[in-house]
Amino acid sequence: QVQLVESGGGLVQPGGSLRLSCAASTSLFSIYGMSWYRQAPGKQRKLVAYIAPGGTTNYADSVKGRFTISRDNAKRTVYLQMNNLKPEDTALYYCKGVRQGYDYWGQGTQVTVSS
Repeated sequence: QVQLVESGGGLVQPGGSLRLSCAASTSLFSIYGMSWYRQAPGKQRKLVAYIAPGGTTNYADSVKGRFTISRDNAKRTVYLQMNNLKPEDTALYYCKGVRQGYDYWGQGTQVTVSS
């Protein structure tokens, strides 16, 4: 069983920045596809960003140019750098790892963007 632990959420003013981290327990981290999702109250969970084992990335249109996903395989950690945050970015952010058809989720970290 793979465990994913997110951290780095918090309260930030509009225009501010946060960096989320997701640490994985598996020694096979480097071959996992890793994603960040978010879920706002009363809404469906949506994909924010994805990074493939080889480093290819994809982003939701709503965060392109503001968010950057990256990974450090030596630390078994995936990051989400979030800049120019907006109130609509407020959500619970989840990390997901995928390998061979199996999904593993973290417990989530809250991001609140408010003045």
